[in-house]
Amino acid sequence: METRSSTDLPKTAKEYNGVDRNTFLFGWTPQAELWNGRLAMIGFLAYLLWDLAGYSVLRDVLHLIGY
Repeated sequence: METRSSTDLPKTAKEYNGVDRNTFLFGWTPQAELWNGRLAMIGFLAYLLWDLAGYSVLRDVLHLIGY
């Protein structure tokens, strides 16, 4: 089995067009989709922790409208 030298490895994760995937680019780009997903995961986790702490926005709204 042949192994690659560490100098042959890419320095950053590249997209097919040669742009770094982790850079923040404004507009409809693959990078924007990655950032959107990351921020959505952070928001979902924040809401989950907030709900587990006893502060549920959804439960309070349902209680106010009579469900």
